[in-house]
Amino acid sequence: MYCNTRMHIFNYRRNRNQYQYQCVNNNCNCIGNKDTCTCPSSTLSSCFCETSSNIFALTTSVSPVYDCVLYNDTSYICTGAQYRMYCNTSVHDLYYSRNEHRCTSNLCDCRGNKDTCTCYSSTSSSCFCTNYGNTIPAEVSPVYDCVLYNDTYICTGAQYRMYCNTRMHSFNYRRNRNQYQYQYQCVNNNCYCIGNKDTCTCPSSTFSSCFCENNISTPTTPSPTTVVPNITLSDQCRSQASEGCLQNLLDQIENITAQVLPVTTVMSILTVAFNASEKIVESSLSSPTELASYGNRMLKTSEKLISTLVKPTDTSDNVSFTLPTVEGQVFMVGPQVTLDKIPRLDTTNSTVDIDLIGIAKNNNEGSAAVAFMSYNTMENLLKPDFFNTSNDTIKTMMSTVISATLPKTNNTKLTKPVNFTFKHIREFDPSGSLSCVYWNISEWIVDGCSVLKTNSSYTVCSCVHLSTFALIMQTSLPTENDSLDLLNLVCVIVGLVFFSLDLLTFALCQWSPGVNNVARINICISLLLAHLLFLITQQFLSLIRPQQVLCAVISGLLHFLFLSGFVWMFIEAVLLFICVKNLSQISSKKREVLSSGFLCVIGYLVALVVVCVSVSLVPEGYGSEHCWIKHDEGFIWGFLGPVCVILALNIIIFIKIVITLYSTLKNLNAEISRMKQTKIMVFKTLAQCVVLGCSWILGFFTNGSKVLEILFLILNSQQGTFIFLIYCVLNHEVRQQYRKFFRCLCCEHKKH
Repeated sequence: MYCNTRMHIFNYRRNRNQYQYQCVNNNCNCIGNKDTCTCPSSTLSSCFCETSSNIFALTTSVSPVYDCVLYNDTSYICTGAQYRMYCNTSVHDLYYSRNEHRCTSNLCDCRGNKDTCTCYSSTSSSCFCTNYGNTIPAEVSPVYDCVLYNDTYICTGAQYRMYCNTRMHSFNYRRNRNQYQYQYQCVNNNCYCIGNKDTCTCPSSTFSSCFCENNISTPTTPSPTTVVPNITLSDQCRSQASEGCLQNLLDQIENITAQVLPVTTVMSILTVAFNASEKIVESSLSSPTELASYGNRMLKTSEKLISTLVKPTDTSDNVSFTLPTVEGQVFMVGPQVTLDKIPRLDTTNSTVDIDLIGIAKNNNEGSAAVAFMSYNTMENLLKPDFFNTSNDTIKTMMSTVISATLPKTNNTKLTKPVNFTFKHIREFDPSGSLSCVYWNISEWIVDGCSVLKTNSSYTVCSCVHLSTFALIMQTSLPTENDSLDLLNLVCVIVGLVFFSLDLLTFALCQWSPGVNNVARINICISLLLAHLLFLITQQFLSLIRPQQVLCAVISGLLHFLFLSGFVWMFIEAVLLFICVKNLSQISSKKREVLSSGFLCVIGYLVALVVVCVSVSLVPEGYGSEHCWIKHDEGFIWGFLGPVCVILALNIIIFIKIVITLYSTLKNLNAEISRMKQTKIMVFKTLAQCVVLGCSWILGFFTNGSKVLEILFLILNSQQGTFIFLIYCVLNHEVRQQYRKFFRCLCCEHKKH
């Protein structure tokens, strides 16, 4: 709504939460409220409402005006040349015209004009005037707002105004959602002015188009704890930074003794430090070790500086800042905090959810603070290649590097895991593997962190500790392994076919009463399911891997199935030993040694117990980048340990079998054919054990050897084939039944 006060009268009224603007007199009657504006009788260009079809440009030069701004939903602060007038409209009425602001009620009568403000009858904190140079009452927090005049923004703080001509410079205003921290920036073209709640500084500007006006206030003397440190950089270092310059600068920052610093000072120091580190990265050929060292010092410096923003509070308070290289937020709670939980702390590319209220309750003083920082350029120092995994992957930093700390908090033990949400800063590759990592002196590691959920744009990580975090994606190199992958696929499919033939043979063929196939059947079942699940998982890994819970469940099932296969192999060795042992005891050789039900309980219960113990000890140990067991903290030995024990026991048992068999053959003269059959069975089972065992033992010695890797792949995938050859093809009775079966098929074919 436009109102030319040379021709008309302008009134603004807010009465107990009701809004109304009026432009009246001289053929004008325009009324605007919160949502609408109407002019029933006006057709003048000096008195009208602007709609989408009625746009007028204001050409009149406007000098800095004296305006009123709403804060806290109920109160107004009106700014004059040398005063502010405060009016709480839940108690009083506010009138605003061209020449006067008025706050009035039965208890209040304050009036402000262009230059002065007078309260005739008010002593209330809800209705008063304060002049610059006087103390602003603690009951009222000053308003901080910006108004555009022509092309220039004028921002009002507690004791300053900042001017920014947008024809020459860029103006930014930021207020984080659910936060009560403000920041104005006037930047570009040799201008850099920053205003926040209390102060305004222009470290590099001397322009009339970009400046802070601080002479409207009476300066206050800083207390000893807020003495601004003098961080200097020589002219040579400003023009061309060197490693010595950066070291000197970081030493100066580390020597700061102040416990509390203004946010503008922290921002200025961080700007100088990160600009110097960027020049080092651009100009030097530093080794990876040196880059990691610089990164550690920059992290230490940043965390020290942001800790100086923490101030004592009874309830809650927060501070935030934004720079081109780093963003930061600090949230503090005190013993009288009324919040159930603190708001989510967020920066442009990341957020954090932390139970700061619970942490504060665990501290004797009932207070705590969290500092959250997002570094936009830190990946140049803490490179993703510091993530030590297999050498055949490309590592890409998918997020900004962030850090979360608990400064000036005595008990820093977390009450629950902390969740970080990372926005992907690079294109997401569905075939890649994402890892939530944290920085540990010289490398990125994953201990204590896991991926909760992910999509093409965001990833949520959960960590049980605080540190410096990032999101790294691993992708395969332009593959030279297509032929190896094809060989693996073919071998596994062939192995699955023979596992199926084994089970059909054991189930359908007639066996001698003394033959116990329960172990062999369960070996085939376990390994068939394990290989089938592994094959399906690898073929659809890009779809399964983002589902962290599903990936962990699959790796747990694979652990159980492969381990149960080895347990059944051990049972088979034990049964063979008992069979050989009974040769010397003719009366008991045909007796059933162990029931099938009891063997099944042992075969699967042992593997289940190992998996359950593994889950209870290291819950996050399942779900690697290939949906298998993670290698972190030696968790892989939850599988390799039992396998090695079983293979070692099998070797001992077979040595005992050979000794017993040799003794039996030497002492017995009867049932030679029976003993010959047993001897053949012993060697068959020995061959089976060697095949099954060797295929896994080779895995310890591959270490990049293509020959051993191919040999491991073939032997491991063809376990079903060897079982079929040993127990089916080389068994005379089974061959006879196969011949009979094929003859029947041929006869049926000829009849038709």
